[in-house]
Amino acid sequence: MEILVYGIGGVGGYFGGNLANAGFNVSMIARGQHLKQIQKHGLKVDSIKGDFKVIPKVATSEVSEVPKPDLIILGIKSWQIPSVAAEIKPIMGENTVVLPLQNGADNYEKLIEILPKENVLAGLCFIVSFIEKPGKIKHAAYEPKIMFGEVDNSKSDRVMKIHDILNEAGIENNIPDNIQLEIWKKFLFICTISGIGGLTRVPINKIRESEFLYEMMRKSAKEIIEVGKAKGVPFTNEHLEMVFEIINGQPEGTTASTQRDIMNGKASELGNFNGFIVKEGEKLGIETPVNRYIHECLKPMEAAARKSK
Repeated sequence: MEILVYGIGGVGGYFGGNLANAGFNVSMIARGQHLKQIQKHGLKVDSIKGDFKVIPKVATSEVSEVPKPDLIILGIKSWQIPSVAAEIKPIMGENTVVLPLQNGADNYEKLIEILPKENVLAGLCFIVSFIEKPGKIKHAAYEPKIMFGEVDNSKSDRVMKIHDILNEAGIENNIPDNIQLEIWKKFLFICTISGIGGLTRVPINKIRESEFLYEMMRKSAKEIIEVGKAKGVPFTNEHLEMVFEIINGQPEGTTASTQRDIMNGKASELGNFNGFIVKEGEKLGIETPVNRYIHECLKPMEAAARKSK
């Protein structure tokens, strides 16, 4: 099987590195100094599960230079999906499978606007990892896990084949009964903490200490749940309490990746998180005042970051 990992950041670098380390044919799309170091010295992964270095089959910034892939794993940001989907479309075969691992609730829908829906799975992942320096991925915390499946939740042959491949690479993975619910459960957590983190510019423990900000997070989460329910996601009140158990359990100093992007003046997933809830709320006739407030306050910074990009 030919595997292409597009985006060798914390997510793509860790999972792609493990697949290559298990002996699979893995091509990698990266950029800049990170790519140059991978081409020159290979990709180094420092992990709480054990360090290793791999030489990918191909490391390039051009999809035209990689073998026709059987599986494409997307390790990019959700806002990059439209452009990347258009880029990979010409190299896809009839049976190529695309597996998105981004945060966000509508990655599958974005992909099938450009790619044939029969080629696209739904997916997400759990990991705390990042580029420590060019050519080196740091897996700092959390047991890495991929959840994925067909959008109709059928246990297809191709899903089971990918399940076996990930198992062989030692990557924990799960095919849930309802992949959309799992995507929205993670989205509920990440959207609830990301925008408000970018707005306050403090770690999660500082937000929790403020009664006003904590209640603001709860209101934001309730809006997300109402939008999800209107879109057919089987949310319950238990999911709200579960996500706040996770929020309350986050260690001091914790910040979300989107929050860090906002604070560092980088283009972020703001529009795919709080902005997405506002947009969907408008379509569905659901009021989303807290998410709108967060989104509107951060939009000028987001626009400046994209202009300077």
